[in-house]
Amino acid sequence: MLKDTAKLNKKIFEADSAQAPIRNGYGEALMELGKTAPEVVVLCADLKESTRVEGFANTFPERYFEVGVAEQNMATIAAGLGVSGKVPFISSYATFSPGRNWEQIRTTISYNDANVKIAGHHAGISVGPDGATHQAVEDIATMRVMANMTVIVPCDAEEARKATLAAAKLWGPVYIRFAREATPLITTRDTKFTPGKAEVFWESKRPEVALIACGTLVHTALLAARALDKEGVGTIVLNNHTVKPMDEKKILEVAKKTGAVVTVEEHQVAGGMGSAVAEFLAKHLPTPQEFVGLQGVFGESGKPAELIEAYGMGVKDIVAAAHKAIKRKK
Repeated sequence: MLKDTAKLNKKIFEADSAQAPIRNGYGEALMELGKTAPEVVVLCADLKESTRVEGFANTFPERYFEVGVAEQNMATIAAGLGVSGKVPFISSYATFSPGRNWEQIRTTISYNDANVKIAGHHAGISVGPDGATHQAVEDIATMRVMANMTVIVPCDAEEARKATLAAAKLWGPVYIRFAREATPLITTRDTKFTPGKAEVFWESKRPEVALIACGTLVHTALLAARALDKEGVGTIVLNNHTVKPMDEKKILEVAKKTGAVVTVEEHQVAGGMGSAVAEFLAKHLPTPQEFVGLQGVFGESGKPAELIEAYGMGVKDIVAAAHKAIKRKK
């Protein structure tokens, strides 16, 4: 059952539930920050509309920097701004930033603990028809291993808005991962969001497995939990939005309560959020775990929903993984 304390959108299971691109929340938050935080500046690599920074650029032109198709330069310029009292947000597709400029982010931003916020857009295979070259599915892995870096993966547009506002207040490098397609609005303005604090979105009376999810697939995990509930299998759905620093206390709590874990993410299973969970549990509470995500393959062009199903990240796949984890436990 949905956790009332989470204050979720109660219509998320309905066919006509409200949807919005997760990246919209980023643009909304930047407009809020533009009005309340004069130290915030925005840089973009010739993707103003796609990354939803157009409103900020038009309203605060003196605080907007268009660097063109030059992601390495964008990161380095931002590093200078970030150690000079500004709070720069750099915006591009995740395959280009942090994909193309990873070394500049490492050396000029993270190494110097520069106060820069990196917005990686069009992440995951749900980018759809743009195909593998524009589907970032390795970015969580490459960013979470970087010293000083915080990594946040919002589940919907509202959480993306909150994550962006929170990132502006956090000192140091922050990577926020945004999907392209419209996804269900799971959360509301009243839903809790604190960086580093995972939230239980669903909990059955007798949970047998924990579905630990982030990003677009949190909604899919909720659909899977409802399907499992109808089978008489109790679950917990944990929105693990902050991959680093991860909420280890909550991960340990749900693992102890259920004795089996399934991690769910629109990313390679190698090195992603699931790997972070496995690394922690291996040290503190070895637990049967199954991984839902890309299994070491690239994506392809197609409709977003069809790609999610084709690459084993749909409801039926999560349900099957849950049964497998429970069987291993027994």
